[in-house]
Amino acid sequence: MKEDPDSIKPVIDHLFRQEAGKLVAVLTKIFGPRNLELAEDVVQDTLLKALEHWKFRGVPDNPAAWLFTAARNKALDVLRRERHKKEFAEDLSALLKSEYSVGSTLNQLISETEIQDEQLRMMFVCCHPSIAEEGQVALILKTLCGFSVAEIAKAFLTNEDTITKRLYRAREQFRHENIRFEIPHPKDLPIRLNSVLTAVYLLFNEGYNSSNHDFLIREDLVEESIRLTHLMAGHPVTGTPPTLALLSLLCFHAARLYSRVDKDRHFISLQHQDRSLWNQELIKRGMLFLNQASFGDDMSTYHIEASIAYEHCIAKDYASTNWKSILQLYDWLYHLKPGAMVALNRAIVIAEVEGAEAGLTALEQIHGANSLRNYYLLPATRGELFFRLGDFRQAKQNLEKAIEMTASPVEKEYLKTKISQMI
Repeated sequence: MKEDPDSIKPVIDHLFRQEAGKLVAVLTKIFGPRNLELAEDVVQDTLLKALEHWKFRGVPDNPAAWLFTAARNKALDVLRRERHKKEFAEDLSALLKSEYSVGSTLNQLISETEIQDEQLRMMFVCCHPSIAEEGQVALILKTLCGFSVAEIAKAFLTNEDTITKRLYRAREQFRHENIRFEIPHPKDLPIRLNSVLTAVYLLFNEGYNSSNHDFLIREDLVEESIRLTHLMAGHPVTGTPPTLALLSLLCFHAARLYSRVDKDRHFISLQHQDRSLWNQELIKRGMLFLNQASFGDDMSTYHIEASIAYEHCIAKDYASTNWKSILQLYDWLYHLKPGAMVALNRAIVIAEVEGAEAGLTALEQIHGANSLRNYYLLPATRGELFFRLGDFRQAKQNLEKAIEMTASPVEKEYLKTKISQMI
């Protein structure tokens, strides 16, 4: 029975986010990191085959298992065709080049039970020191998390051409470096772990506040980022205080997820959210992980951000929020991470503590504000503060500018509603 392609596409999109990264990871283990693009091509072909096949046969009962089987068969074809031309993973090369063992080897490696840890391992492979840090994170987001180039550009507050170049350079490094498919030695861990945590946090942020999706919240990305952080937190090598602090932060944010939109998926600001909808179990888990992260001397930006989120979670209502404590935490955060984005969020808090005029002054004093020139939240914040001061002309101008900058339909609608309140 032929199915409507429009009904198949959401399933494919979801599976691309959920399963493609896992398949790329395990195929990279098989082909070797130098053949990363070959692994990506196999996964892309598998997804295209699914799209065509399911249009006529319908979506199978277990679509993930169907993808694993199709990817395994495609990989087998590639290995048979290329085994005398390419060098594959060193530890598997002999098994993969033998007709007697190649099939059973693939059956063992490409299965739902074997595949989970390979995605985490692949993240650390992407963060090899020979690859620039920004290229590492971009590669994880594109290859393992299913981000588009546009979404990565938004996460880095830069343009798509810059991201395309970073990805090209990173893939070239994979081709030319003899990079091993393994979690690094503990002494090499801190440098790589930081990039992995950054990528997972950006994955969560895109799910929490989608940049160009019809819905503000993308549950699949939120769930995937928390799953990956849980994997790292439970690993004896990667379960460090910063990892636990990030897991705490994600729990605090996820606890407030569904109070951010109403039943019609319209955005609700923090001030107007129904706090009875906040997930108290997730808040308790966030507090537990933050306590676990507090042992030792390893203090990260995630510790401070989790502490800020904690202050929001324990306030019984917006008016009860301890803004002075949050401002102190932002001062500390800016000291550790003096970026324009932190300064923007700090300015928003200053407006709560000292008033809208002080907030506007803080916005004007942001060092490196040029990096925010294409980010909608800067004019949106200006518009909100001018609105509070009663300067509706300036407020409207800034809010209209913010509408032009954001690709999110939900954000556009919220900003237009704000403008309508001034008429």
